[in-house]
Amino acid sequence: MSTESTLAALNAHPVPQWFEDAKFGIFIHWGVFSIPAFAAKSGSISDAFKTQYDYAVAQTPYCEWYWNAIKVPESDSAKFHRETYNNAPYENFREGFVDGLSQWRPGDWADLFAAAGAKYVVLVTKHHDGYCLWPSGVKNPHQQDWTSERDIVGELGEAVRARGMRYGLYYSGGIDWTFNREPLRTLADFMGSTPGGDYPAYADAQCRELIDRYTPAVLWNDISWPGDLDNELKLFEDYYAAVPDGVVNDRWLPMTPEREALRNPEVRKTVDASLKAHMQNAPSKGIIPQLPPHCDFRTPEYAAFDSIQEKKWEATRGMSHSFGFNRNDTDADYESVESLVHSFIDAVAKNGNLLLNVGPRGVDAQIPKEQVARLQGFGRWAKVNADGIYGTRPWIRFDGTTRCGVPVRFTQKDGIVYVHLLGTPKGMDVILEGDDLPEVRLPVHLASGAKAVGSKVEGGLKLQLAIPLEPAPAHCFRLG
Repeated sequence: MSTESTLAALNAHPVPQWFEDAKFGIFIHWGVFSIPAFAAKSGSISDAFKTQYDYAVAQTPYCEWYWNAIKVPESDSAKFHRETYNNAPYENFREGFVDGLSQWRPGDWADLFAAAGAKYVVLVTKHHDGYCLWPSGVKNPHQQDWTSERDIVGELGEAVRARGMRYGLYYSGGIDWTFNREPLRTLADFMGSTPGGDYPAYADAQCRELIDRYTPAVLWNDISWPGDLDNELKLFEDYYAAVPDGVVNDRWLPMTPEREALRNPEVRKTVDASLKAHMQNAPSKGIIPQLPPHCDFRTPEYAAFDSIQEKKWEATRGMSHSFGFNRNDTDADYESVESLVHSFIDAVAKNGNLLLNVGPRGVDAQIPKEQVARLQGFGRWAKVNADGIYGTRPWIRFDGTTRCGVPVRFTQKDGIVYVHLLGTPKGMDVILEGDDLPEVRLPVHLASGAKAVGSKVEGGLKLQLAIPLEPAPAHCFRLG
């Protein structure tokens, strides 16, 4: 079969209903990097590239990029590493991570995720540092014994599935610092650092091993793919054969001559000059990956689309500016439950899911209390508002407002419209703006079960409440 016909067949793969319905997943960044647990406090990743472009890759707030950051002498992480660890080899952190596993209880994690309302979990199996959280049979020729003897991937998968959630796996296909140890400073450095040589075969073999051993419901690659398009399409074919209702994300740009050219330092300089000028004038909106030849869903990072998307998507973010645990994050550095709920509802109204990250500590394999509190608060809201979220689809428009200025989002299911108020209006009357709203006599407030009286008014729909709304991250009314 030709590349064109194979690609056409793959692009006809439907997004399975479970992923359309799920809406909320948990991402887990946890590994050797969770022992030093440090990154520069530079604001968001967009802020780092805007203000410190010349060595921004080493100044991002992502603690999971620590190994690269300590290779750049002027970075905050390098200073911390000198002062705290006397420039010890990064590999030394493995022992602390392995010791911490003695306190790990995957069932406790799975209980927390299920109570938070998650319908799927995606574990980082190998991040950019190349350390594998499963006893891989694929030997790394450049970093001996750089795998976990304990089958972390398998144990967590068993616990997650036992609680009725789907299980997905992340793999860093585009970056592996055990194959390319060059210090990365700029965005062009990062883009051009995908290893060649024996790495493409290694990455392919490891992804196939993960598929064969764990049959992941989500195959979540990061950055790009080191092989060519034909290699990538064959992997997808075999994945769908093994997991017919599986999904792949959008970070699979295959290796091309243009990408290979970025390995040339002179080419990088030209690209960096353009990117630096662009970043300094661009708004801070996170990262939206380039669309590859094939994917089932998009993955904006610390970002969201501005309108309803025809293609399924998944907003991915940490609770703070980092995915991996940052020892210096205080409660004030984490998003509030209200903010997380609002971004969740916004994504669902636009045909998206939310993949919300937890970053456990490395020293004791525990999820920090600040993150636990947010998952618990999120779960309390999701439990009483489930009907307006899970299994829904976008309505004819995603947003609106009340006459008193409270932002509104819409979802629908089985012909019933759900109205989400991103705030708590005062008083006993709520007027929703819009002549397109259905006239409903008795709208229901999902969290309390209280019925309102609905009536059409000029330019909108009036909800006359039986009792005032209690403060909550958001309020959902069923119009039907």
